[in-house]
Amino acid sequence: MKSHTEYHTFHTQKRREYINITEKVDAALQKSGIREGFALVAAMHITAGVYINDAENGLIADIDEWLGKLAPEGVDYRHHRTGEVNGDAHLKNLLIGHQVLVPVTAGRLDFGPWQQVYYAEFDGRRNKRLIIKIIGE
Repeated sequence: MKSHTEYHTFHTQKRREYINITEKVDAALQKSGIREGFALVAAMHITAGVYINDAENGLIADIDEWLGKLAPEGVDYRHHRTGEVNGDAHLKNLLIGHQVLVPVTAGRLDFGPWQQVYYAEFDGRRNKRLIIKIIGE
């Protein structure tokens, strides 16, 4: 078994952004030379997430609106008593999740129809990291 690891840094322009990173994951897979295995993609911050879904702008707006309803900004979260003001971003991370695992078959990301990998930023405008780890044969 072998592995390949890459780190990527994001510095978003807005507090919340959804970035299609499928090409980055595929490029890491191609560099790895792995034909059968898994690609793990994980946000390395507790105010960001990674998810798999359709690359459709209306859906992305729906996801953002849904997260805003479940974990709204401007609420007096207990977390804010620490001096932070990003309690909603921590909760959005829990809703989206911080990582995904994608099967690798015959040297390709083995997606279903329309599936894409997204990095979701909930407390941006500062550097955040992502890890892509490909494991297999």
